[in-house]
Amino acid sequence: MNAPQRRFISAKSGDIVADPAARSVVFLVSDSRHPCGVEMFERELARATEAQGMVASRLEVGRRWFDAWTLWRGLAHAHALVVSLPVVAWKKAFLTPLLALVLARLRGARTIVVLHEWSDLNPMRRAIVSLYLLFAKAILISSPRVRADFESSAAGRLGIDNWLVPIPPNIAPPRNRLSTDTVERLRAEKASGRIIVGQFGSIYPKKQSDFVLDVASAAKAQGLNAFVVFIGGFIKGSDDVEARFRSRVMELGLEDRILVTGYVETEAEIFSLFDAVDVFVYSFSEGLTSRRGSVLACLQSGRPVVVNAPANENEFDHHPVFKRLIDEGALQFVPTDASQAEFAAAIARIAGYRASTVPEIFIEAWRDAAAALRSALR
Repeated sequence: MNAPQRRFISAKSGDIVADPAARSVVFLVSDSRHPCGVEMFERELARATEAQGMVASRLEVGRRWFDAWTLWRGLAHAHALVVSLPVVAWKKAFLTPLLALVLARLRGARTIVVLHEWSDLNPMRRAIVSLYLLFAKAILISSPRVRADFESSAAGRLGIDNWLVPIPPNIAPPRNRLSTDTVERLRAEKASGRIIVGQFGSIYPKKQSDFVLDVASAAKAQGLNAFVVFIGGFIKGSDDVEARFRSRVMELGLEDRILVTGYVETEAEIFSLFDAVDVFVYSFSEGLTSRRGSVLACLQSGRPVVVNAPANENEFDHHPVFKRLIDEGALQFVPTDASQAEFAAAIARIAGYRASTVPEIFIEAWRDAAAALRSALR
């Protein structure tokens, strides 16, 4: 089988022109009121596509018997179908994306899959995603790390053309803010002299939120008066994430230094919480990769992010926004295998840093993502 064509995308202003085709690019979304990050990407990509002069539509489905008819009708005038994977909202209806891809092929539409993860997927989900890929004509991949893992797998030898797509933040700074009891709690902790350390996004094992607890313990041992807020909730699963997290908090004696907000409904409240944070902290097993849109979301607050460095020095070559923020010092790297003590020391050094607020992050990153999609449509 022929090797896939690999394309490198580095979008610049003015790269995108209006699409003269009347047929639309269709984006598959669910009817969930609380979409996961992957589906939020799909919805925002549809808006960014429209903003760049292309014709786009959203095809909403649920877990209903008549979804097949909805898909068939919705793809009648499709130039292309875009499906972001893996979509957590469809875990009980895993045939829906497969059916959509099959029907799109029957309708003569170009099928494009956005692959956010690969090796981090459990084997069963990876097998299901591999089945979807049998009907894909092009793949947008979230980072060089994910691309390398994918291309070394059996699915990577299918010969499907692939591109790198910059992953933007899923939320934009709103004009207004919303003060809540949680926001006031953080303000009170800061007023008492504490450094507010934050992490944004759902809490699950591969995100290594437990490691941030160890960082908080190390900071305490170093005499740093830190208070850690996790802006988000726990992902429900069989591995009892929340119980183990809270047990670890008690083992470390951090009950008065840790706060988990749970799911936050509005961007106005999210950014009010961001405003109360002094520094954000992340640690990833593979180091920071360009698929971490939650890190970009935090950087929109003007607060710095301390994170372990990527294992691949070329990780951000396709992502102009990430590269700019690294150059400006908003992203502060510690070694990829940094210890808790090294993270704590970095927090102490950077906690007073203030960048100017950078709302253009959202606009620029989504323009770049739309440019990558445009290339996959050709």
